[in-house]
Amino acid sequence: MKHSNNTKYEKLSQARADKCYEDSVGSPESGSINLSEVDEHYMWLITNEASTLGTEEVAARLRTDLRTGLRWREAELRRQLTGYNELTVKEEEPTWKKYIEQFKNPLILLLLASAGVSVCMKQFDDAVSITVAILIVVTVAFVQEYRSEKSLEELTKLVPPSCHCLREGQLETFLARNLVPGDIVHLNVGDRVPADIRLFEAIDLAIDESSFTGETEPSNKITAPILKSNGHSSMKNIAFMGTLVRCGNGKGIVVNTGEKSEFGEVFKMMQAEEAPKTPLQKSMDILGAQLSFYSFCIIGFIMILGWFQGRPILDMFTIGVSLAVAAIPEGLPIVVTVTLALGVMRMAKRNAIVKKLPTVETLGCVNVICSDKTGTITKNEMTVTVIVTSDGYLAEVSGAGYNDQGEIHIHKCDSVDRARESIYTLLEVGCVCNNAVIHSDTLLGQPTEGALLAAGMKHGMYGVADKYVRLQEYPFSSEQKMMAVKCVPKYGDNKEETYFVKGALEKVLQQCTKYLINGTVQPLNAKKEQEYLAEAYEIGRKGLRVMGMARGSSLQDLVYTGLVGICDPPRPFVRESIQTLVQSGVKVTLVTGDAQETATAIASMIGLDTIHSQVLSGDQIDSMTDHQLEQIVNSVSVFYRVTPRHKLCIVKAFQRNGMIVGMTGDGVNDGVALKKADIGIAMGKNGTDVCKEAADMILVDDDFHTIISSIEEGKGIFYNIRNFVRFQLSTSIAALSLIALSTLMGIPNPLNAMQILWINIIMDGPPAQSLGVEPVDKDVTKQKPRNVKEPMITKSLILNVLLSALIIIAGTLWVFKREMSDNVITPRDTTMTFTCFVFFDMFNALSCRSQTKSVFTVGLLSNKMFLLAVTLSVLGQMLVVYFPPLQKVFQTEALTLTDILFLVSLTSTVFVVSELKKFMERHLEKRQKSFKSELDFV
Repeated sequence: MKHSNNTKYEKLSQARADKCYEDSVGSPESGSINLSEVDEHYMWLITNEASTLGTEEVAARLRTDLRTGLRWREAELRRQLTGYNELTVKEEEPTWKKYIEQFKNPLILLLLASAGVSVCMKQFDDAVSITVAILIVVTVAFVQEYRSEKSLEELTKLVPPSCHCLREGQLETFLARNLVPGDIVHLNVGDRVPADIRLFEAIDLAIDESSFTGETEPSNKITAPILKSNGHSSMKNIAFMGTLVRCGNGKGIVVNTGEKSEFGEVFKMMQAEEAPKTPLQKSMDILGAQLSFYSFCIIGFIMILGWFQGRPILDMFTIGVSLAVAAIPEGLPIVVTVTLALGVMRMAKRNAIVKKLPTVETLGCVNVICSDKTGTITKNEMTVTVIVTSDGYLAEVSGAGYNDQGEIHIHKCDSVDRARESIYTLLEVGCVCNNAVIHSDTLLGQPTEGALLAAGMKHGMYGVADKYVRLQEYPFSSEQKMMAVKCVPKYGDNKEETYFVKGALEKVLQQCTKYLINGTVQPLNAKKEQEYLAEAYEIGRKGLRVMGMARGSSLQDLVYTGLVGICDPPRPFVRESIQTLVQSGVKVTLVTGDAQETATAIASMIGLDTIHSQVLSGDQIDSMTDHQLEQIVNSVSVFYRVTPRHKLCIVKAFQRNGMIVGMTGDGVNDGVALKKADIGIAMGKNGTDVCKEAADMILVDDDFHTIISSIEEGKGIFYNIRNFVRFQLSTSIAALSLIALSTLMGIPNPLNAMQILWINIIMDGPPAQSLGVEPVDKDVTKQKPRNVKEPMITKSLILNVLLSALIIIAGTLWVFKREMSDNVITPRDTTMTFTCFVFFDMFNALSCRSQTKSVFTVGLLSNKMFLLAVTLSVLGQMLVVYFPPLQKVFQTEALTLTDILFLVSLTSTVFVVSELKKFMERHLEKRQKSFKSELDFV
């Protein structure tokens, strides 16, 4: 997808390029240039290789000048060779073709065939109803899919609109799509890096690569070549396309653009991956095949039986086809679509947006969740969580984010006032020796410095830095690992210079000669220094970043004030959510680009087992074969130092083991795995556009706990669809059996054509549809994920269907035979039989509301749609029986109150038997669990 912005920069740069190009070599159309010959003069570099070379060598390889940049003519030549600096999405299929592809669903094809047969047999009412049902389902599915196919297009947004580039010695600003390898780019705070750049100048340059590498801390950039590249995090001299400059500034040579950049590799991986079919789609495909098979069996059985009876084959074929068409539940696709759509709406109210309807049900099947750490399990906001002062006061800090929401909880001490004063002295160092700014909960600057400011705000320290005038700053460097500022008080007569220092504890302590205790200064000895280092070690073991604080009149004579522990803490309720998931049989694994210590510490905080389970690094994954990874992946709880390619390998390994994988993430580095996973779950607030578009579901509030609610919906939806299937099949089999038995036995048909049509309307109408909107049972969360290998029609379901159908058939035939005692069919006979069957339908629908629980436990009034649907159906039946105009149409006559009570008593047996069966099954299951518990105890 190309940028449509036609800014003055683009016009200016393109006009200049065209003029220089034509002046030097003629227009491209003239054929005066052989681009293939030009290509031989340029030795393009891969990003990884460029990081190991010196800047002079990189410049030589790319034929560029660090002081003047490329000439416009040269840049245009290279642009023709490399193409524009953008990610181009494959040409999409036309919309009409995508719509036609929706008809390839086996169940849809089966319904189309049945509609065609209905037309051939002049059953136009059936043909119309089936066709309308197909069009509704296909259109809804198409709209959902059309809206979701945007993942690759969003990757183009990684290339920023404009950049600052040196051309012919002049710093120009133009569209980043015009950059080419060899261009010299200038980077400043707030810039989005426009391409893969080999840095040759970096002044306090720190770049946020969390969306790419998964690491929380911005990467401090260097210019020296590295000896060996071990992944993106080790390429400290490369600025990657799409990352954000947090502080400082720099200059560099464009090494790769567009699809040849490191982000381009992620892009190509996404193009290569196909989103898998959802378990529900697979189940519906199997159901369509099963219904087709059963339909052909019905036709074959009736034709053979009729042939043995000496009946005309053509007549028997016509009857068989009619019954087979009637057996196909054309309402099923509508119920599935409506049920899923309602599930999507309910989940939207619970802060989860689902982009594809079948995805809702997939959540109920997920048995492993691979969760990214930064921004998903944690908020990607550094927070001070522990404070230890030099005089031994310990405090824990609550709250997260760059704000004052939280408290400093001081552990038991002899004097709270003295403790608060010591903490104030410590945090004052962190707030003064600081270049960050927090404005309206938004951080401008380094996350660790933002964490110190937020801790000060929680202690009531607002504008502390404004009390001092900064005279000099000694910036942080990777060599000295400290930052210091020299200040004097802004107010008062005291103008004594004071140094405020923060940094790595071991470096800070080397500059300290004293320490502060209860407001007085004491000499620092070796024993005390070891105590402070031991405190830091214990805090570091918990995965916290330790930072020491000191102040004094000289950098060689500092007074140690204490240390803080900083981390990216887990989100609220993540631990509880993971416990719920594990208890319901869902495995949760942490997948992060962070170091092992940080990853395992966070895993322990959120309740993952890191003692009995294994931890695996990206390098270890590289050394394994696919088969080896498959064997070990189920026993791993933490994957650390992983890249987008590793995440994809992990998801595929779980899937090859037969697992249904849910993947959560918020960064570009998660995009490929999100697309490949059975369900990709993206963060809505902090997630990148790529991540959101590649995912199947978006958590609006970035709350991991929302996944629990989504799983509830997913499991509930499948059970509702299965309840509908049970109702339809039992009613269909009963209706078909009545017609088939009467035909084969040569007795009069107990129902006329209009009555059969009315039964079909009820069978596929409101009572059936209302089963799809049954409220979600809260107990489903405790149940294990659905076995996706288990078909929609299970042995248990078939048993329930046959039992209900048998009762309906036996009861209806008995009423028909009882009423037809004189062997003459009267309107009363068919009315009694017809009403009997409809009442059986209503009680059968009531029993189908739950496969395991009693209707009285579920709640008679809990599904208002069901009550409304059944009430309307019963009223409709009463009108058919008592309203004179409808009596003529349906050939019925009025029944007495005694008749109605008799029919209600008889037809309720299908409900009573179902309730008794469920009671016995629950009782048996309870005894089995009790027996198993006793065996386990023994």
